[in-house]
Amino acid sequence: MLPVKIAGLGACLPQRIVTSAELEHTLDIPSGWIEQVTGVRERRYVTHETALSMGAAAAARALDDAGLRPADLDAIIGASSAPHQTIPCTAALLQRELGAPDGASACFDVNATCLSFLFALHTAAQFIHAGVYRRVLIVSSETAQHSRNPRERESAVLFGDAAAAAVITRAEPGEPSALWGARFATYSSGADLARLPGGGSLHHPNDPATTREQNMFHMDGPAIFKKATRLIAPFLDEFFTQVGWQRSATDVVIPHQASRHGVEQLTRRLGFAPEQVFSNLAVRGNCIAASIPLALAEAVAAGRVERGQRVALIGTGAGLTLGAAALVF
Repeated sequence: MLPVKIAGLGACLPQRIVTSAELEHTLDIPSGWIEQVTGVRERRYVTHETALSMGAAAAARALDDAGLRPADLDAIIGASSAPHQTIPCTAALLQRELGAPDGASACFDVNATCLSFLFALHTAAQFIHAGVYRRVLIVSSETAQHSRNPRERESAVLFGDAAAAAVITRAEPGEPSALWGARFATYSSGADLARLPGGGSLHHPNDPATTREQNMFHMDGPAIFKKATRLIAPFLDEFFTQVGWQRSATDVVIPHQASRHGVEQLTRRLGFAPEQVFSNLAVRGNCIAASIPLALAEAVAAGRVERGQRVALIGTGAGLTLGAAALVF
């Protein structure tokens, strides 16, 4: 158990709301199919916003929520599935965008696709517990517009754009906040089930052989669901044993908003009551790495999560990776 706390949360959403009815018309999809299959009624798409501008806005709100200034930060971690640009890391650009002083904070990025925020949270908690840093900002910002694949209906309509940020500090003596534990496991036999081949050295943007198709996201949703469903129950059994919690004693479960079936299986198969699970999937879609911190920020804003409550953050990501974190908020 690490005596750290999420001292502040912030979020930023693009202005444009895109309904499932609009996408069904645009993509020639039967009426009602999107919500029935994915559970998404509407989502946000960027227009003038960028991953950097949304991330900075979410970060500023998280800092304000924590009662801190950019100059108070010791480290900034970018935690997204894709960087704002390839070099430098997004965290360095966030430092500049926020007006944080040169040299006052270390900046680096963490990429574990949809689980980037959980990995960054675990990393920040270890640094703070070790005394390396005192105040760490984590920012997840996602814009999937140019990589959505219209040939793959389910993934094309599933994703939304958003940013969320959290400020992590040491918990003061007497405060209940703590990170009780985290667990991650990667099954690379599923690495090809969700992939975006382009953008790196394999299919470099300047290589004339690189095609537009290689710069689009590809996902075998049914195969991912089948594999994750087989793995998640024993994974969570080990996780809750590790942290010493009973499922029934968990106040709120914040899942990665992967899909309607992914969220529903937490209640159907995995031992949680429906009232324990918070979901914003219907109005946000799957916001990739921003999904979990956005849902957490909105749960706190709605009064669903309060100080001293036990919260489980659970999700899957490309890789195929499973992840979970247990914290007292």
